[in-house]
Amino acid sequence: MMNNIENREVLQAITSCTNVVPKRKEKTGDMAMLTREERRRRRRATQKYRTAHATRERIRVEAFNVAFAELRKLLPTLPPDKKLSKIEILRLAICYIAYLNHVLKS
Repeated sequence: MMNNIENREVLQAITSCTNVVPKRKEKTGDMAMLTREERRRRRRATQKYRTAHATRERIRVEAFNVAFAELRKLLPTLPPDKKLSKIEILRLAICYIAYLNHVLKS
């Protein structure tokens, strides 16, 4: 049986061992000393990244607006061509679904 002194020596040897976890290769250049967040900020600051992000966002917003337009076509309003905001479309859709549920239960 190992005594407490031997246990401490083994524990110390294990915890102080530097060969257990392989070290990462050091990067050379400007990016080596930056934190992960700083590298992310630099990458996002490039013109190429901003242009690509703006394009993706434009496509996302366009798809969002198309979905609202399709939902708007399904909702009854007076007059039928009345322009509704997105929140009005959502509220009207909620009310219309509740009304249709009521009709089904009757």
